[in-house]
Amino acid sequence: MDGLLALDNWFTLMMLIMLRVVLGFDNLLYISIESSRVAPAKQQLVRRAGIALATLLRLVLMFLVLGLIARFAQPMFSINWNGVFEGSFTFHAVVSILGGGFIMWTATKEIMHLLAVDHIEKLNEPRGKKSVGSAIGLIVFMNLIFSFDSLLSAIALTHVVWVIAAAIIISGAMMIALADQVSVFLKKNRMFEVIGLFILFIVGILLVSKGGHLAHMELFNYKVEAMSKASFYFVIFVMVVVSTVQTRYRNKLEALRAAEHGEAAPAH
Repeated sequence: MDGLLALDNWFTLMMLIMLRVVLGFDNLLYISIESSRVAPAKQQLVRRAGIALATLLRLVLMFLVLGLIARFAQPMFSINWNGVFEGSFTFHAVVSILGGGFIMWTATKEIMHLLAVDHIEKLNEPRGKKSVGSAIGLIVFMNLIFSFDSLLSAIALTHVVWVIAAAIIISGAMMIALADQVSVFLKKNRMFEVIGLFILFIVGILLVSKGGHLAHMELFNYKVEAMSKASFYFVIFVMVVVSTVQTRYRNKLEALRAAEHGEAAPAH
């Protein structure tokens, strides 16, 4: 293997693993949402089989990208509606835009589902009669969408095949190990499920804006700029802090109201 004992390769491997751990959280959110649509007895199978198949396909995708990386930067088609809509779309741009749009649609649909439920107990029931095969297929598809960007980032850091392959396999194993815990945590903590859905929605915006930037897209003569990762993480941080403070404040108010009702009760 190329430079198996080289320290640079091992440092790069650690960097790629950490990158995939950070970027894998939104992936686990989607896996948890999608697996909740099948029968409870099949949900663990869906999560593990979906991640395992996606990991294998990521390895195939790695070889394809390494062999065709120059073509991914070449425009596939252009749209020139002068003054209204313009852009030169590469394969990378199309994947980012379509994948981001699908993620935004999924997050919006799940948020509407939460708002439409009359009884909180129904949230634990399967949300549809989706088959195991279709759920696994969607998990694999979205895993590839999520991994495409990180794969290009990995290739930008190194072209050593075993380093990229090892990072893919290790991160896949970590996702399998964490998927069940994330799903159980979200079921027990509904507040974080809502935050997770909005984070997923912002991930979709991030991908769509990046795809638009890669395509040099212009809408009504305004260039589409990619959402920066710093802005993305800052928005997530603010969302979590606001939600945590709001929840604690609401709990404190409810405790005070309960105490007031308890003190007032003997007077009647």
